[in-house]
Amino acid sequence: MPAALQFSLLGLLVGLAAGAATGPLAEDHPVLPTWKCTTSGGCVQQNTSIVLDRDSKLAKGAAGSRSAADYTAMGVTTSGNALTLQHYVNGQAASPRVYLLDSTTNKYVMMTLQDNQELSVDVDLSSLPCGENGAFYLSEMAADGSGGAGSGTGYCDAQCPSSQCCNEMDILEANSMATAMTPHPCKGSNCDKSGCGYNPYASGQRNYWGPGKTVDTSKVFTVVTQFAASGGKLTQITRKYIQNGKEIGGGGTISNCGAEGGSGGLTGMGQALGRGMVLAMSIWNDPAQQMAWLDAGSNGPCASGQGSPSQIQSQHSDTHVVFSNIRWGDIGSTTKS
Repeated sequence: MPAALQFSLLGLLVGLAAGAATGPLAEDHPVLPTWKCTTSGGCVQQNTSIVLDRDSKLAKGAAGSRSAADYTAMGVTTSGNALTLQHYVNGQAASPRVYLLDSTTNKYVMMTLQDNQELSVDVDLSSLPCGENGAFYLSEMAADGSGGAGSGTGYCDAQCPSSQCCNEMDILEANSMATAMTPHPCKGSNCDKSGCGYNPYASGQRNYWGPGKTVDTSKVFTVVTQFAASGGKLTQITRKYIQNGKEIGGGGTISNCGAEGGSGGLTGMGQALGRGMVLAMSIWNDPAQQMAWLDAGSNGPCASGQGSPSQIQSQHSDTHVVFSNIRWGDIGSTTKS
């Protein structure tokens, strides 16, 4: 074989090997049924599954092919319509983040929620102590994950990780002691990183959220987030809860989110919701601030030091969150029996 041809073939083989290491990962996606609803037609089950964030997998050294068993090792399991995210697995932090995937197209599900739509989910965060965050939120990622949705690529949010900025709607950031709902609109790379959130405790409702309180976080409950629009523009985001068959009001309303000329304001957030956003779910803690911005000081009842990751791991090693029965569609359509 001529030397030039040998060199060419060797280069091709090296390229293929590199592509196998850096290209999309082949994996089995755990099935997670969800429902899309209308007031006229009820709720229709969707062919959906979940995919682990690619960067999280690579950070754990999980290159190559994947399987459902690997998801378990990363703290992710599904059962029926329920997704469980476990922070620690075998004494090691997994802290998984997953996205909702259309199993038919192998692209992310794009939820369009601006025009009088709502998103509901049943939540069990009874095992989340101070310092933990069970997050259920929307990110304006590309439907194809910028080329690899099937392996969890393309993440972006309003904090601009790796300079990837995009609109972010934090539907629920919570533990058993505190919660917040926060739009983070972006106009280009100008993002409202702090957001314009609603936290019941910070708003003076000190007995609203927690074990045995108005929203009893020791038990499962339904979180309903409604996006009201007028004249094609998002005008209000409203939160309510359902527990033990009863609707609980007072969950908060957001009708302003900064100037449109800056990061886009509530109008810009609505435009992103109209274009379609990807559902992300994660569990994490915060070594830098110990989640004080969510649950300590004026934001919640947690004391200094309670949110330390080392304390959480030693005292709450089984901390996890369960998201189930995910439904989206016309306002009033997702929680009908």
